[in-house]
Amino acid sequence: MRITGFRTLTTVQEWGRPVGDANGVIADGAVPVPLVLVDTDEGITGVGLGPHVGLDGVFAALDGEDPRCVTALYDRMLRHTFKAGHAGAVFGAVGAFDTALWDIKAQAAGEPLWRLLGGRDRTVPAYASGLDIGLDDDGLAAVYQTYAEHGLRAAKLKGGLDVERDRRRLELVRAVLTRAGRGRRPALMLDANECWARKQAVRHVCELERTLDLTWVEEPVRRWDAEGLAVVQRAVRASVACGENLTGLDQFRPLLAAGAVDIVQTAAVWGVTHFLRAAALAHAHDLPVSLVGDTPVGLLHAATSVPNHLVSELQNLGPPAGLTVDLQVADGAFVLGDTPGLGIRVYEEQIALRRRAAGPPAGPNVRPEHAGRRLLAAADDGTAPRHPTNRVPPRPANHVPLTPASGAHPPQPHDERT
Repeated sequence: MRITGFRTLTTVQEWGRPVGDANGVIADGAVPVPLVLVDTDEGITGVGLGPHVGLDGVFAALDGEDPRCVTALYDRMLRHTFKAGHAGAVFGAVGAFDTALWDIKAQAAGEPLWRLLGGRDRTVPAYASGLDIGLDDDGLAAVYQTYAEHGLRAAKLKGGLDVERDRRRLELVRAVLTRAGRGRRPALMLDANECWARKQAVRHVCELERTLDLTWVEEPVRRWDAEGLAVVQRAVRASVACGENLTGLDQFRPLLAAGAVDIVQTAAVWGVTHFLRAAALAHAHDLPVSLVGDTPVGLLHAATSVPNHLVSELQNLGPPAGLTVDLQVADGAFVLGDTPGLGIRVYEEQIALRRRAAGPPAGPNVRPEHAGRRLLAAADDGTAPRHPTNRVPPRPANHVPLTPASGAHPPQPHDERT
């Protein structure tokens, strides 16, 4: 089997409401999802998710190679891009190709990736994550009620701009999940998305901890600030989680050496091989690993095979437009299916119908000018960004579940190989 080429597509995750974090909000809730499809001479196509940056240079390491040599090809891609490939968007391009190669390898073996990687249990524990800073209280309650109906009993809220607003929202979600769990106490996490300075982080979290039990606080300061993360980690009761925006393993080492993190995170766009290696590095430090992402299918499969996986982020309950995924959400967990490979099917005609013109960078991907140096970490001090607040609208008519309901027939794909 040989790799013959690749194609790119960009679909969209339609949230139907504002989504974002302390850095900004995407008001219409339409989030681009870039795809990379890798073709072979035996008609098997693999699907990866990640940036479309530097793809031609990365693909030079793969062209004509046997896609089943995944880990060797991963290092070959890094060698071909060694001056840019260990960080940033190019590392994401490597991750997209890597995930597609694992998809091909498992399809060729006739097995779901979780089984090929040595997983024994197809269930992956999940926590709810609504990217919810733009919601008012009623909208927030409605969103987490939906998560609760799928058995979720842990939630991560976006916050960091106003301590009393964070407290109220965390208490509200705690009440929703407690009722659904018949009195069982839920796990609560707060994600600040690097919006604080060190002392701001300590003051904010310690104030919340007067009345709340936080399981973890995520990215309280800049992701690379090993000393700052260690300062926060030692000053608060909550665990400190970080790593989703770190790429090469060299970026993790200073944090682990400083004892700065309690939960090691990796993002779906960095690929399966990176997750496996980051998980092994965390395991060597007796730390758990947790994965982050809206469509983290490859990493969910990989999570079944590592001994230190803790819990995985569940954002949207439906897949991006034009995709179906062979997994379900039940009893607070992802449940992976038996389709060979990742279990992703791509409907290119549906994606083409939703093609959108690219706009300027906005929302949570642009760091505000005063982030980390506000006098108060509060939305009314005149320096914090303003967010639209919305109630949750009705579920759109084109909503597609992760797995079609029993007896339902999804539209036929444009190309059965994808």
